[in-house]
Parts: sequence; structure tokens; C-alpha cells
Amino acid sequence: MEQMREAVKNGVDVFGYAWWGPMDLVSSGTSEMTKRYGMIYVDLDDYGYGTGKRSKKKSFYYYKKVIASNGAELENDI
Repeated sequence: MEQMREAVKNGVDVFGYAWWGPMDLVSSGTSEMTKRYGMIYVDLDDYGYGTGKRSKKKSFYYYKKVIASNGAELENDI
């Protein structure tokens, strides 16, 4: 994101950015939930057991802050 900010300063028209995988995803090659990638935790294990409940992770609030500040606040405190 810092590099995008620099690109904008240099005249690049950055019109959007999407964080990859907002929700915990099943690892496509291994079907594992152990590897957590998203900003929203999904209560499931590698065997599909759990409540399926979703909970916001620290990274969710970080990204929310980045969006609200239009990228001015990029300090990573997660």
C-alpha cells in the first residue's frame, strides 16, 4: 500500500485496491483451514467441524482504518 501511495504521488491513477481474501479461505491445494489468510476468522477446522461463526480479526480493523484515512494511516499495528 505504501508503494501505491508513492505511485499516486508520481501521477499513477490508482482507482482501487482489494485485499485478497477477506474471509478465511480453505487452502486450495490441501483443503486446510489451518492456514488462515483472511480478515474475518471462520470457526471451522480442517475437517469442517466448528460453528461456522465469523469474527473480525485485527487485520479487519487495520484495513478499515486504512480505508477511512484514504491510505494516510498505514502503520501496521496488528
